[in-house]
Amino acid sequence: MPTTIPQRQLSSNRKRLYYAGLTLAAIGALLFLSTFVTAIANFGDFANFDADVRSTGYRAVGGMVLIFVGVVLAGVAVRGLAGSGILLDPEKARQDIEPWSRMAGGVVRDALAETGLVREEKEHPVSEPPVKVRCQKCSALNDEDAKFCKQCGVAI
Repeated sequence: MPTTIPQRQLSSNRKRLYYAGLTLAAIGALLFLSTFVTAIANFGDFANFDADVRSTGYRAVGGMVLIFVGVVLAGVAVRGLAGSGILLDPEKARQDIEPWSRMAGGVVRDALAETGLVREEKEHPVSEPPVKVRCQKCSALNDEDAKFCKQCGVAI
């Protein structure tokens, strides 16, 4: 009876947190990059300089903060609370990062198999039957490298 590996799925809360983190990081990146567009668009225009610099600075810093928060949230969602070190529970951490650790082992195994250095093992290896030689005197089966018959002792 073949054994099947159960599919490991992330919870929908972790998926939502991951995508929320990516969205925050993307918004932060847009805010941060908008400061360069504003600087290029207002190049050489020093009217209302103090207000423009303050606004641009707030967008740049706010964008960097959103990028940082988004990346941290996405990382926690990927690894889980225990896997990311927020909860100190090794057993729960092992469960949280299990899909990725199993995937990494599979990737390493695939890479080693491609190099030819390591032979990929089958789940149920089929061994070839040993070659036997029949004794001409008593008809007993002996190993192919046997010098004498194991039943009657005659040289083969």
